[in-house]
Amino acid sequence: MSAIGGAWDWLTTGTNWSGAEGVPHRLSEHLYFSGVSLGIALVLSLPAAVVLGHYGKGGAVAVNISNIGRAVPTFAVLTLLLVAFGSGSDWPVIVSLVLFAVPPLVTNAYVGVREADRAVVEAARGMGMTDRQLLLRIELPLAFPLIWTGVRSAAVQVVATATLAAMAGFGGLGRIITAGFKRQITAEVVAGAVLVAVLALLVEAVFLVLERLLDPMRRRDRPGATSLSGVLSP
Repeated sequence: MSAIGGAWDWLTTGTNWSGAEGVPHRLSEHLYFSGVSLGIALVLSLPAAVVLGHYGKGGAVAVNISNIGRAVPTFAVLTLLLVAFGSGSDWPVIVSLVLFAVPPLVTNAYVGVREADRAVVEAARGMGMTDRQLLLRIELPLAFPLIWTGVRSAAVQVVATATLAAMAGFGGLGRIITAGFKRQITAEVVAGAVLVAVLALLVEAVFLVLERLLDPMRRRDRPGATSLSGVLSP
């Protein structure tokens, strides 16, 4: 039997979808690690990056510092944090994923705000808009597509990278893969990999839909909505 056929049999076997080792439980663990990590990364990254982009100061330093998370292997960070926090805490996984999620969030938010159409920004400033109004009503709407691309990229990367948590003894869909290696069951390994890939694709699709729903410029283009030119007009 091929690995794909064996993986299909594994995925369609009811016993693999129940209990502490079942797919739903492992999926809930995976989503917990991914969701908490992404949420913390958003809170830590976006406000600071947006403000730095607005004032144009310190952005290069912040981007370079945040990119350290890309340079250091996630599993190496996870191992070091495991020694520091111990295996009884979820923080080694969460902190590792936060460090991995921060770079695209900081970079895209800073660049998006900083490179918002300067002609529009200066026109708004000339009309007497305050810094707060400029940021909230002009720069953020213009920067939203690039900012959201960073959020979407971070979300997909975190979901995929959370699989490594299993290698340090934590939960998640990666446990299906490590269990398959331990038992030397190729079908189980492939099934776990398929589940992670499908989850990552679903997350990508959800964030694409959310982008269309949340983009303030798209909403302003709808009939009856206020356009950007309307915001700038007296």
